[in-house]
Amino acid sequence: MGDINLHLGDCMEAMAKMPDNAFDLAIVDPPYGSDADAVKKEFDNSKKRAAKRTFYHHFNNVAPTEEYFVELNRVAKNWIVWGGNFFGLKGGVIAWNKNGTAFGEGEVAICSTHASVRFFEHTWNGMLQQDMKNKEHRIHPTQKPVALYKWLLHNYAKEGDKILDTHGGSMSIAIACHDMNFDLDLWELDPEYYQKGVERFNQHKAQLRMF
Repeated sequence: MGDINLHLGDCMEAMAKMPDNAFDLAIVDPPYGSDADAVKKEFDNSKKRAAKRTFYHHFNNVAPTEEYFVELNRVAKNWIVWGGNFFGLKGGVIAWNKNGTAFGEGEVAICSTHASVRFFEHTWNGMLQQDMKNKEHRIHPTQKPVALYKWLLHNYAKEGDKILDTHGGSMSIAIACHDMNFDLDLWELDPEYYQKGVERFNQHKAQLRMF
């Protein structure tokens, strides 16, 4: 199984200590924030930009600053950013059709690996999920299904890749990386959601051992 490291802490402080290109692929879901339109800037490839030690918190609804994207671009060779359309990022488009309501029929990620548009369909609408026989318990307001992360890893990562997630949330990505044998380093700032995510991850591993 992959080497899964789940960290409680500030991803900005962590990335500041990382060397360039420390990870092969970053898959991140930062808060969009009510001020996301103000962050419409492309990644700055400069390796000399210093990162602010800014706390990012999903439920303060504070969007990442430009420095976050500078650091993400520095430490990861490639990236997939959910909600990247809100930040004005340029790259390929991954469109997830959730079969949802008018308030959220789907979500978009921007990625650095291609310039085309690719689609993934997986029902994730309130109480309705694609696999109702194996429903995922929701522990986080912006939780995404494990199947989505497995699809991303299958299509965008290769064997031996090191994966980064700066906003771990429900830790669905940790379950996917564990099952698919990818190394992962994940950060989550909120202690309550970190604890719930770790418990969810450990329960998943225990269930696998049982069967």
